[in-house]
Amino acid sequence: MSTFAKRERLLLADLLEAEGPEAPTLCEGWLTRDLAAHVVVRERRPDAAGGILIKPLASRLERVMAEFAAKPYGELVQLIRTGPPRFSPFSLKQVDEMSNTVEFYVHTEDIRRARPDWAPRELDPVFQDALWSRLERTARLMGRSVPTGLVLRRPNGETAVAHRGTPVVTVTGEPSELLMFAHGRQSAADVELDGEKDAIARLHEAKQLGI
Repeated sequence: MSTFAKRERLLLADLLEAEGPEAPTLCEGWLTRDLAAHVVVRERRPDAAGGILIKPLASRLERVMAEFAAKPYGELVQLIRTGPPRFSPFSLKQVDEMSNTVEFYVHTEDIRRARPDWAPRELDPVFQDALWSRLERTARLMGRSVPTGLVLRRPNGETAVAHRGTPVVTVTGEPSELLMFAHGRQSAADVELDGEKDAIARLHEAKQLGI
């Protein structure tokens, strides 16, 4: 496993262990146990994980998720910490880095930011650049169903167009915060929105911006 994905994996596992199985998360309807089961199923049960994106497979995913959530919590955390089995595509370094860096960062924040006293993590510039690179590549996909034009902007002025259209809302923040916003965690993202009031309201009402 490569640097960022491995680091975020271990942070997520440590946080899950420290919080225990019944802690709240930003994922609607999920406690930490459910979130841990999701991560394990995504890496270890590709036959069910397709339900994350493919609606006809959603019922199978729910069944398998419930099976894993019923396992001892410590076992789930250890499966996350040790990483995917060799047959999993996620065991390949490039796949791990591209697919898991953002996944584990967002889910770690899902736990951290569910606390009433949370504060943004201090992230180094190299990691912020890595997150921005991933956001640039996925912005159009994540913003495909946004009800307004949407531009994501870093404090240094770099921008990514998530959705073309009018009126336009510009969301400004560090890449880590823009990712949280783009992944549907609008209320927990430290960003500034600029645009017409009605457009901003419509954007906030969008439960999820993308995948």
